[in-house]
Amino acid sequence: MSRRPPAMFVADSLGLDFLNSIATPVDTPVDWIDDGDGLIDWLAQARLVAVDELDAMKARALLGELDKVADQARALREWFRGFVVEHAGRPLTVKALQELGPLNSLLARDDSFRQIARRQGAGGLALQRMRHWRSPESLLLPVGEALAKFVCDEDFSHVKACEGHNCTMLFADHTRRRARRWCSMAICGNRAKQAAHRSRLKSRH
Repeated sequence: MSRRPPAMFVADSLGLDFLNSIATPVDTPVDWIDDGDGLIDWLAQARLVAVDELDAMKARALLGELDKVADQARALREWFRGFVVEHAGRPLTVKALQELGPLNSLLARDDSFRQIARRQGAGGLALQRMRHWRSPESLLLPVGEALAKFVCDEDFSHVKACEGHNCTMLFADHTRRRARRWCSMAICGNRAKQAAHRSRLKSRH
């Protein structure tokens, strides 16, 4: 039984969801990838790696091997958080390319190929990207791909930090008026509403 709550995917971008794999959703900080089992669980919940591939990797991994990969994932997360925070709020320019060396180095390790396979969720055939999962470290490759996709496809002007008290979550604001303020209305938005309500009641007395 996992001691962690289910991972949160509220950023509207998988790259930012990876950064949010450490967060303080309700007062207590949670790190969803604090060890190898956590990394496996997070990859499964993010649907970045098929569950049968993760099970096979877990069965093959040597003692402590997945924990070391989780260490690398956390280091990647901290490095990328620094990059995103530095560039958030304005469009990313070509100048940022020189800072992305660590990510390009990770992507250069990939061992992927294309194969004709059954189309997901429908009949027929489709050309799909597959990957040789040769080592536990290869589990970082789909994460690297999600981060690279975020860098290339997202407008950094729309990257925001949640305004919730103590909340560390980031998100991409895709609302029409760019008016989103919270990681989740159900958590931080609701708490802010309750706090404002209490404040109004106090001011009446």
